[in-house]
Amino acid sequence: MYNSTDGAEWLHNHNWLSNEPVNNWSGIAADRDGCVTELHLLGNGLSGTIPAELGDRSTLKELSLSMNRLSGEIPQELGNLSKVEELFLYDN
Repeated sequence: MYNSTDGAEWLHNHNWLSNEPVNNWSGIAADRDGCVTELHLLGNGLSGTIPAELGDRSTLKELSLSMNRLSGEIPQELGNLSKVEELFLYDN
């Protein structure tokens, strides 16, 4: 996610790509096992395309990528996110 959406230029990228537990990364919430359940990067300066690999996040319940500079089509792999309850992709 970080590399494909120009993470070095995000407004909030604290701890991304570090050895810190993922629930300490900016915009991430994880369950007690360390599995990502929420990805909140609303208005964070993301650019590029939504990575298809997000569809591999089987524990993801909330995905918020709105109000960024993302372009291209929504990857069909996001359809694999069977646990997603909230999905926000507007204003890109």
